[in-house]
This record gives sequence, C-alpha cells and structure tokens, in this order.
Amino acid sequence: MGRLEKTIEILETLIAFPTISTDSNQACVDWIVAYLEGLGARCQVTSDTVGKANIFATIGPDVDGGLILSGHLDVVPVAGQDWTSDPFILRQDDGLLYGRGTCDMKGFIAACLALAPEFAAAELKRPVHFAFTYDEETGCLGARVLVDEMVKAGLRPSAAIIGEPTSMRIIEGHKGCCEYTVEFTGVEGHSSLPDLGVNALEYATRYVGELMRLRQDLPARAPAGSRFDPPHTTLQVCMLEAGVAHNVIPNKASVGWEMRPVQASDLEYVRGEIARFASDVLLPEMQAKSPLVGIEETFTSEVDGLEPDPDSEATRVVRHLTGGNETDVVSFGTEAGIFQKAGVSAVICGPGSIEQAHKPDEFVSREQLSACLEMLSRVAGHLEE
Repeated sequence: MGRLEKTIEILETLIAFPTISTDSNQACVDWIVAYLEGLGARCQVTSDTVGKANIFATIGPDVDGGLILSGHLDVVPVAGQDWTSDPFILRQDDGLLYGRGTCDMKGFIAACLALAPEFAAAELKRPVHFAFTYDEETGCLGARVLVDEMVKAGLRPSAAIIGEPTSMRIIEGHKGCCEYTVEFTGVEGHSSLPDLGVNALEYATRYVGELMRLRQDLPARAPAGSRFDPPHTTLQVCMLEAGVAHNVIPNKASVGWEMRPVQASDLEYVRGEIARFASDVLLPEMQAKSPLVGIEETFTSEVDGLEPDPDSEATRVVRHLTGGNETDVVSFGTEAGIFQKAGVSAVICGPGSIEQAHKPDEFVSREQLSACLEMLSRVAGHLEE
C-alpha cells in the first residue's frame, strides 16, 4: 500500500472518532497509542481533564534537538450544520476527502502516522516527536499541559511543525487571542437614593473607558515592518451586561473583552495597566461605600501568538523539507505560540485550506495530502544528518 492510500486509511479511522471538544477523545487516543507503541514509540499520555488526553510520542534516540510534529485531535461540533453525508464517515469524491476534521486537522495527523513506520526503520540521530493534543478549539488547553510536561521532563526539541491547514504554505507568525470576562459586584438600591447603593454598571463603564484609553496606545507599539493586518495589536469590548430596570441601581455588571496581540509585550502592557486601574482606583472607591463589593476577572482563553522570526530553526527546517522559501503570517490562532514561549522554535505548515475548516462538508484534497507526505518523507533524512 502506498503512502497516500495508507494515510487515507488512517484518516478514515481517525474521522470515525467523534472527538468534538465537548466530548471525550480517549478512544482515539487509545487507538493512536496502540498504533505507535506497536512501532516501538515511547508514548506519554497527559491530561488535566477527565476523558481528555494528550499524546507525546517519541521515535529515535533520547537526545536533544528532535523535531516535533504537532496537531490537535479535537474537532468543532457539527450540530446545526447541513452536511451532505455523515460527517464522521470519510467520503471520497473527485479527489476530495470529506468529513469533520479532514482539514482541521486529522489529515496532517494521519500523514504523520502513515510515515511513522518509516521513521521507526530509519537510523535517526535525533528523535521525531508526535504531539497530539486535546481542546485546541476551546483555548489550546491540552497543549499547555503537554508543553508543561515536556519542559518538566527536560526535553529540548529544536523545532516544531504545527500542521494546521495552510495549503502547505510556510506560516511563521500569527496574533494571539486573549478573551476575558470581568464581573463587578455592587449594591443594589432604589435609583432615587444613589448614596445607599454601589452602581456596578458605572464602575464597569469606567473600566471599559480605561480599556479604550489603552487601545489608543497600541498602534504606536506595532513592531517595525509588521505584516499583520492591521499591523498592531487590537482590542475590543464585545459584551456589557447589567441592569434589571430603569429605577434600580444595578448590583451586577459584566464586561467581556478580547485582544489580539502581535507581541507578548503588548499583552503584558494592557493586562498590567488595566489590572492596576481596577485594583488601585476602582475597587478602593467601591469598598469605601460597602464591604460587599468586588471585581473578579476570569479568562475564557489565552492563546499565545507566534511572533514571526524568519531566521528561526523551525522555518529553516521546513524550507529544507518543502523546498519553499516564501513565508507568511495568518490571522487564525494555533498552538505554535505555546511551543515558542517554551523555547521551542515553531512554524505552521499543513495540508488543506483554513477556508474549509469548521464548515459543513469540510474536506482535504488528495493533492494536499500528497504534498504533506512529500514534506514528511524528508523528515527521516533530516534527522539522520
């Protein structure tokens, strides 16, 4: 059986596991672990959530400088989407492979697994690692656990390829995506007696005003030559909820906001300034009126951005593997920034188009899988050097 047909066979198996982020991925994990261990791979399964697990598997010597092939096992829901066929049964038609996750991103994972026997048979001087994660679609939660465990174990791979769908283009950067909810607790009362209440909505709007002030600083902080669109970090307030009636002082208010940083320093700046404003200005004023008040922040997700580095080890590796020289940046988030933050050079390159991701009748083409296999087929030679 050729590489492509083997990949499609594995992809069919992977698609049959409905690993929607809200559900367990354990059956899929068990199948992959059994497959890789059968080839002699050393597998570590990690998790901080019941029913969810990551796989970090290694083929080759226990030395530094290995290459990580990374992908997420979870897929987005299919509820409410109008599919032509069962989304969890692989369907082939005119060179296209349909099914939930074919593009995002079980196609890449299937290609990695199809090449695993070749990696196992090669005389590798450095290892190849497989990093397959859970809950990428809901905030890259699994990757944080996996990378933390990798760091604790003292592993030092030199580069990571995250196989998100890029049409096999080399992507060296993307913005982060950080989402927060801030809850204000005040004291309700009749609007005719404002001194007896603490208006949570008023303090929430002052918080929003400070965010808007900070937003004005962001364009000037854009890195020179930034290729993002827009080139600077963006910040938006997207939710504001409060109040029950015109004549009732609201005792609860909620602000939902997000930012998409192009660099970690912007995130640190905004987060630091808004936290100080809340703790040093707003909260003391509220507490002076009542001890029952509070401000509590929770984060919905914090996806680290991938800061572009044209001379990174990962970019050099993928240029060598693909023969391509051009690089680009994208607007969507990935797990690449988590690896970069941990000191592992990272780049994004995988089969399929992001335009097909999350849609009904999601697909990846045989042509794209073949291009991915051509890249991965050179991995063993690279690690034998």
